[in-house]
Amino acid sequence: MSNQQELSTKHLLGIKYINADDINLIFETAVNFKEVINRPIKKVPSLRDVTIANLFFENSTRTKISFELAEKRLSADVVNFSSSGSSVKKGESLLDTVNNILSMKVDMVVMRHPAPGAHVFLSNHIDANIINAGDGTHEHPTQALLDAFSMREKLGSLKGKKIVIVGDIMHSRVALSNIYCLQKLGATVKVCGPPTLLPKYISSLGVEVEYDLRKALNWCDVANVLRIQLERQDIKYIPSLREYAQFYGINKDILDSLDKEIVLMHPGPINRGVELSSDAADSDHSIILQQVENGVAIRMAVLYLLSGKRS
Repeated sequence: MSNQQELSTKHLLGIKYINADDINLIFETAVNFKEVINRPIKKVPSLRDVTIANLFFENSTRTKISFELAEKRLSADVVNFSSSGSSVKKGESLLDTVNNILSMKVDMVVMRHPAPGAHVFLSNHIDANIINAGDGTHEHPTQALLDAFSMREKLGSLKGKKIVIVGDIMHSRVALSNIYCLQKLGATVKVCGPPTLLPKYISSLGVEVEYDLRKALNWCDVANVLRIQLERQDIKYIPSLREYAQFYGINKDILDSLDKEIVLMHPGPINRGVELSSDAADSDHSIILQQVENGVAIRMAVLYLLSGKRS
């Protein structure tokens, strides 16, 4: 349980910058908001005087919709910005873009940006609360929070639990945020995937590396499976998706052959037949749809708690 009444920071730049009490406070708040979003009237007036800008400089479906729903459930005023039809295409800088939006009296900024560290840069230059919705291949903190919250719902405390992250670790911002989050909550983390998709620095984060999928699955309590991110790969890291699926794809036969029941997760979108077969993704092992539901509650909690830190 958290001993804090408020977050230790005015931004959510990454899991690296918050502590275990912050995480637990977010979880406790999310439990209350999960009850709200399951009511017939799913709205509370908590952020009625707050204007939030969603700035997405990269494509997003799930995260953008989840944040927008969370903001509207809290009664905030929402401004959506997409770089594809904006002055960014004309050469406007990130700082100029954001300052122009802030001059319209925006209180909070939810941003996804392809440059790692863009959010830290912005936090040093503007007064609004900033929430990182993904920065390049660096961090995706709200995804890690909803993943860990979903695990905790299923397993109870994560202290001492064994979590394996499977797949394209090198190009994933979800992996790094998950590692930081799970370690702060006392879990043991392994990564599993082809050597070409595991970054060289990975062991310096205090995680073990396993190249054999079946060994990793027999070891773990939870397998969090990541998408092969072909759009981020500038060279070929694997011979083919078919070969990847052969060695690292998870199907129902593999799950049934394990020594124990494990929990199966995926941050989405799933490449069905590559990372997961349909019979695995839709099986009783899977809590993928619970992750999506929990994403709205977690993002409501983050927005609500950060709104109390507005300067």
